[in-house]
Amino acid sequence: MDDWFSLITSISELPGQFAQELDHSGFVVIPGLVANERLSHLADAYDSAVSCAASADVSTGSSTTRVQDFVNRGPEFDELYLYRPILAACCRIITRPFKLSTMHARSVNPNSPVQALHVDFQRETEGWPMVGFIIMVDEFRSENGATRFVPGSHKWPTIPPDSPMNTSADNDGQVLACGPAGSMVIYNGSVWHGHSANQTGEPRRSIQGSYIRRDAEPAVNQAARIRPETLGRIGHLARFVLAV
Repeated sequence: MDDWFSLITSISELPGQFAQELDHSGFVVIPGLVANERLSHLADAYDSAVSCAASADVSTGSSTTRVQDFVNRGPEFDELYLYRPILAACCRIITRPFKLSTMHARSVNPNSPVQALHVDFQRETEGWPMVGFIIMVDEFRSENGATRFVPGSHKWPTIPPDSPMNTSADNDGQVLACGPAGSMVIYNGSVWHGHSANQTGEPRRSIQGSYIRRDAEPAVNQAARIRPETLGRIGHLARFVLAV
């Protein structure tokens, strides 16, 4: 296991300016991870996977629609959780052997309100820290529900008493993570964030996931859900990251 972690550390790279931004702000937007020629194919595969998903894997809330288990939705998604920058970020933040906790589709529904600011993983929680990612299937814009972050909030020892956290109010320091389709947001699970309002008549699509310490409890038991066809096509690195 330590050998795999050392190998991942040696083959993965997060360029210096992105690493500094991740450390300082708690999130970074990296454009162009999905090549332009693949974008339409990824979007078509996304729509097909969502439309074919069993009802048990679909969760529709007041502002978003989520479809679980994108590890098993098709070969088009296999490389997404193995992108070298996100693996490098895991090595940098988690600093020990890690695994994928979940990967799912998430669309901000048309004409949806802003999501309350929140953290995915509190710093004092057992198993901390966590690294999250968001792959932009659609362009993230200020009017279609781009994720908002509060830079530096992952370093706060406590929540300021006058902070508007856990509300839908704008935060004076918030920044929208905008970018073209094919970009990836990497973020520290303890940074405050939430999607902004989607003021358009179209859904804003993304694929999201998170990584946790290898000894922590995952959101999805990948070993229990892995399909034979998925296991047959993925390599040793993917098997390690999925802990299967």
